[in-house]
Amino acid sequence: MTSTAATSSTSAPAKERLPFVVPLLAVGTFLMCTSAYIVAGLLQQISTGLDVNVAQVGLLITAFAIGMVVGAPVMAVATLRLPRRSTLVIALVVFALGHVIAALSASFAIVLVARVLTAVATGAFWSVASVVATTAAGPTRSSRALGVMMSGVGLATVAGVPLGPLAGQLIGWRGAFWGLAVLAAVAAVIIHRFAPADEDRAPQSAVAELQALAHGKTWLLVAATVLITGAYMGAFSYLTPLATERTGLPERSVPIVLVCFGIGAVIGTNLAGRFADRRPLTTLVSAAVGVAAVLGLLFGLSVFVVPTIVLVILLGIVGMAVPPVATGLAVRFAPSAPTLAAALSVAAFNGGTAIASWLESEALDGPLGVTAPEVIGLVMVVLGLIPLGVLALRRATAAHTSHA
Repeated sequence: MTSTAATSSTSAPAKERLPFVVPLLAVGTFLMCTSAYIVAGLLQQISTGLDVNVAQVGLLITAFAIGMVVGAPVMAVATLRLPRRSTLVIALVVFALGHVIAALSASFAIVLVARVLTAVATGAFWSVASVVATTAAGPTRSSRALGVMMSGVGLATVAGVPLGPLAGQLIGWRGAFWGLAVLAAVAAVIIHRFAPADEDRAPQSAVAELQALAHGKTWLLVAATVLITGAYMGAFSYLTPLATERTGLPERSVPIVLVCFGIGAVIGTNLAGRFADRRPLTTLVSAAVGVAAVLGLLFGLSVFVVPTIVLVILLGIVGMAVPPVATGLAVRFAPSAPTLAAALSVAAFNGGTAIASWLESEALDGPLGVTAPEVIGLVMVVLGLIPLGVLALRRATAAHTSHA
């Protein structure tokens, strides 16, 4: 009896351990998101190297976002008949090639096209990796697996923000791109070795996947994801003017503030993944309410240094809790179209960020000044709670009907 109890107690933690492929996919996510963040720290160097102004170089960031929005669902459909492991490897190879092309080119136009190419590869990797992670972990740990996989996003914020200027000083912007290409190639080899094979998986039909997304729950979730993601990522995008002009921090301290967001993001993705397996919709609503609360407090308290730092960390926690939960819910809502459902989530995250960033850039010169992102973000998250409320009402109605 005692030996049985001891055996079960020692085996319990092993059962809780996620498959090795999950943190491995987090490394891929980290690399790809680092590529997105690192450019912001290399703007001046790329501007000088390609003989264009900084505003034009900023288009590289916009192009990456657009490539993610368009590329994720398009590549999800285009690669349906490929084994998922092969898709992950191809995405990493294309990602590496995009950086090689950019590093070798003296033309801004070619570098811009290369950034779109890497963004499309990133969208394909992210959507397929989400399905691989949830499938490997099983239904009872799918959100936790997504949380671990997407912690690569937070780690990229922590590392990518300071890494850009540092890499620029040590090896130049071309050297930074070469480094990302080499790391992606290494990751492709490792993922090919350790990711589970699914060559025996039945081929999927693009029409069937599209039909699986034809119900309202998915699109209510997409609308909520766009609005809530736009709320917190728009505020994150304009933390620099808020910190320097309103909080009064010196410009050299801004990377530390951004890293604080990344630390919060790592915590948030992992915490949300643990709660969301049992109560995904409740977790998502709680995260949205948390984003609203933090943005409201930032609007009022961002004149003080310590509260601002604390609130930035909290914004990372509650904001970055959204991606793993929203992606997990999307896959649950469309179980026969998991890759396309995950791709829609990726597109929603990036679409929300792009929309909010544009709205807020227009509003910065208005009467709200540097607090415009917080006010606009608060409005967006309140609007995002409407489709979540409809989803909660539909769930409650369905539960009541099933018990009647």
